[in-house]
Amino acid sequence: MSTTHLAPANESKAKTVFRVVSGNFLEMYDFMVYGYYASAIAKTYFPSDNDFASLMLALSVFGAGFLMRPVGAIVLGAYIDHHGRRKGLILTLALMAVGTALVALVPGYATIGALAPIIVLSGRLLQGFSAGVELGGVSVYLSEIATRGNKGFYCAWQSGSQQVAVVFAALIGVMMNRLLPPEQMTAWGWRVPFLIGCLIVPFLFIVRRSLRETDEFLARKHRPSMGEIARSIAQNWGVVLAGMGMVIMTTVSFYMITAYTPTFGKEVLKLSAIDALVVTVCVGLSNLVWLPVMGAVSDRIGRRPVLLFFTILTILTSYPAVQWLVAEPSFGRLLMVELWLSFLYGSYNGAMVVALTEVMPVDVRTTGFSMAYSLATTIGGFTPAISTALIHGTGNKAAPGLWMGLAAICGLIATLVLYRSPEARNQYKTA
Repeated sequence: MSTTHLAPANESKAKTVFRVVSGNFLEMYDFMVYGYYASAIAKTYFPSDNDFASLMLALSVFGAGFLMRPVGAIVLGAYIDHHGRRKGLILTLALMAVGTALVALVPGYATIGALAPIIVLSGRLLQGFSAGVELGGVSVYLSEIATRGNKGFYCAWQSGSQQVAVVFAALIGVMMNRLLPPEQMTAWGWRVPFLIGCLIVPFLFIVRRSLRETDEFLARKHRPSMGEIARSIAQNWGVVLAGMGMVIMTTVSFYMITAYTPTFGKEVLKLSAIDALVVTVCVGLSNLVWLPVMGAVSDRIGRRPVLLFFTILTILTSYPAVQWLVAEPSFGRLLMVELWLSFLYGSYNGAMVVALTEVMPVDVRTTGFSMAYSLATTIGGFTPAISTALIHGTGNKAAPGLWMGLAAICGLIATLVLYRSPEARNQYKTA
């Protein structure tokens, strides 16, 4: 294989990190845009006399992408563990781009009938298949290039790139809502952010194509086959399930404070779309601060103390915070509550991502990480739909806070299981 297009071996770590997380940016950008414009997508592809039913269909299609993640984790994870990190990350970017184009370009239900939602669902499933291993591939790559004692800080930039996507998508939303009246945003304006995602694909492909393979992978003499990977995952199913428990806390809280915020602010709190999107921008910026900070803290004091502290804090405060918000909805209260939930999420996730790379067997690190993450997102990815259903079924507008608290209980139990021995508690303090 020719390597003339690869980045130089002495390239700075910062540039390498940028190259590897670039595709992760696109993956999260596309997911966020769908969540932000769920109401408009519902009217375009899932028209109904019942607004609740229409919105639930759109949010269910959003969640359906997560059902494909475990499949992508197994198939693409095995590909990456066998063929290398670089090849796999280029493949996932290409698949994500195709899925994005399908959602962006398909005509509405009024034009092509039932074919429209079928094509949109296909695009979301393809995105989910790609995303099933994107986070794992990026996280493993970052952990393998990290300098000693800084794995938490390096791995935090996997999630950090997602926050840049959150901010970018929300800023585009703010601009579009200022330029276009609501009826035009519903009719066609919501497509513009998707088209922007399509336009940046060539740039991201060039950036990621120049990645070098990690030295740790190149030094490995044995490359496991699909059968060997499947057997190893089966033998370590307990670690994968415990890892899934940790990730549930991350996925539920992340999609609640990002993808669901515009819908929650507009449909439940009856605030303006711009107010909700501005809050989402602030959430993304807040996440971007806390993720690397707490990743670095976990490098110094260990993963376990950070994970335990923030799961317990989330259990104690998530529901009361949302209750306080819905009692007297306002832009100020929404901002304060979302920033608090952002602090909880960012601090927990800063330690969680690197912990998950460390507990997985090295030969199947990408597959194991991706399986745990993908299984968790089949639950957490439905957070917008679950939150909407909980509010509708109970009449309690603060119900999403209970859902986040339940996810934190899963994270707490998983952390106690994975770090139950003294050796495990101290193993990763200086990893």
